[in-house]
Amino acid sequence: MLLIPAIDLKDGQCVRLKQGVMEEATVFSDDPVEVARHWCDLGARRLHLVDLDGAFAGKPKNLGVIRAILEEVGSDIPVQLGGGLRDLDTIEAYLDMGLEYVIIGTAAVKTPGFLRDACDAFPGQVIVGLDAKDGRVATDGWAKLTQHNVIDLARRFEDYGVVSVIYTDIGRDGMMNGVNVEATVRLAQALKIPVIASGGLTNLDDVRQLAAVESEGIEGAITGRAIYEGSLRFDEAQQLADELSGAGQ
Repeated sequence: MLLIPAIDLKDGQCVRLKQGVMEEATVFSDDPVEVARHWCDLGARRLHLVDLDGAFAGKPKNLGVIRAILEEVGSDIPVQLGGGLRDLDTIEAYLDMGLEYVIIGTAAVKTPGFLRDACDAFPGQVIVGLDAKDGRVATDGWAKLTQHNVIDLARRFEDYGVVSVIYTDIGRDGMMNGVNVEATVRLAQALKIPVIASGGLTNLDDVRQLAAVESEGIEGAITGRAIYEGSLRFDEAQQLADELSGAGQ
């Protein structure tokens, strides 16, 4: 099971938000490239980037930092990115830069034809990000709660050709309250493609819970605030996940 360190970018800095609120940003480093190298050196097998400014602006805003991160670690581990991906030209530019996966969230919900086009143009490289609360999908930086059922939407996007789904429980993200394992498993059981858990991963008990349901279709989990604030040691957590999934044997 993959544990994927998150680097959220705001104004060129590495930050973490609380429940997606830009005004609730905590700055953890002004050198995201150094942070990327740090997680890579600790054994990360994938890296998760979010252009927060881009997500709100609808176009890339931290391009220089992202390019520098890809130059630093992109040849060592796969890197995935979400935020500000609204057209095929932008996606192509990032993939040409060395990005392995693009994550499409709000745009997928609002303009599903764009997601379908992206899957057709870049097969095997498109992940869909679904943020939900009480089973309903949220968009626009979690500001709007739609009537879309997360399982129904995920099944539709699976048919489009996305390689996996990142599922975020927006009630838990950045709150250090633990992962919503039940809801994540429910989604994974409804799909043939893997699900990556996001939001709330706090300690080794959360890792144990996710590893226990890995066989249900859980590919991994994104972790952010916990590894920055120290309630979870990344290398220790990844080793545990490997041992529990049998990869470390």
